[in-house]
Amino acid sequence: MSKMKIGITIGDINGIGLEVMLKTLANPNVAKVCTPVIYGSSKILSYHRNIVGIENFSAHSASSADRLKHDRVNVINCWQEDVNITLGVMSESSGKYAKISLEQATNDLKQGYIDAIVTAPFNKKAMQLAGFEFPGHTEYLTQAFDRHDSLMLMVNDELRVGLVTNHLPLAQVAEAITKEQVSHKLELLHRSLTRDFAIERPIIGILGLNPHAGDEGVLGQEEEKFIRPVIIESKKKGLMVMGPFPADGFFGSGQYRKFDGILAMYHDQGLVPFKALSFGNGVNFTAGLPGVRTSPDHGTAYAIAGKNEADPSSFRQALFLAIDVARNRRDYDQMHANPIKRNKSQRKGDDSRQENNRN
Repeated sequence: MSKMKIGITIGDINGIGLEVMLKTLANPNVAKVCTPVIYGSSKILSYHRNIVGIENFSAHSASSADRLKHDRVNVINCWQEDVNITLGVMSESSGKYAKISLEQATNDLKQGYIDAIVTAPFNKKAMQLAGFEFPGHTEYLTQAFDRHDSLMLMVNDELRVGLVTNHLPLAQVAEAITKEQVSHKLELLHRSLTRDFAIERPIIGILGLNPHAGDEGVLGQEEEKFIRPVIIESKKKGLMVMGPFPADGFFGSGQYRKFDGILAMYHDQGLVPFKALSFGNGVNFTAGLPGVRTSPDHGTAYAIAGKNEADPSSFRQALFLAIDVARNRRDYDQMHANPIKRNKSQRKGDDSRQENNRN
């Protein structure tokens, strides 16, 4: 079985992205399970390698993604000029090179030269100064793949939290919660759980928008008008969907453990409990796109940039999740393109269930 080719964007050159990247890729076992492809600059890589103090690390310089060495870490030089690195400082320059790296990696992903990308964190203000017109990676990739929408899905082992609204001011959230929007995000979540995470019949929990999930309309009408009707219609279609649940008790009681996926209504409703439960090991996955993209759940962390204090755990998890999702998606698509293979798999599942029932 061929190894997955995983593109890696460098993110903000003044932040901790390159540090956690190098700490992850310095493990020689990584190149045994995938072919890493860094989009950036050998000079910048060498600069950060010296700071981190990794001695036995080298990367193959490839002119393009079709000239990789599959037993090595590869770096594609997206520019040749010297770059001024000012660790811990937001700058237009750091946004410029993060933007170049992201654009080239995305193009190679669209062309099929790589199987997935892991995006190192960038600073949104620096990106704006460099002419980047999107709130974040998710919105950029959604447009790059010519999709109307996608799903921000936070992942840590069995905990998967998707968002109906992403980077939206809180004052605008309520008007963005519509029956159509909730239904669409639910479809994206269900599709991702089956195709990307290989869960045949996922159980999904949906959170309410208001305190106490509206308390039967006393504290808000969104649950009764928009959310509950989607749940009822989804059940009629055969989906295993439950809710709407009050968000505080749902996480505080541990009820979230009963679900394969959770759909939250807005950014902090989903990410505050997710990060409280998973910080340092969580991964941001963009579901609903033709290409696979993951990212660590932290930012540039300018305060510790250059101090060799950054924990690579989340970046490492993002890399492994990219590999797993790319494989699951390939296997799923191959199986569903081959009706004979799919029917055999279904019969095996039926036989297994019958055997369990006899026991």
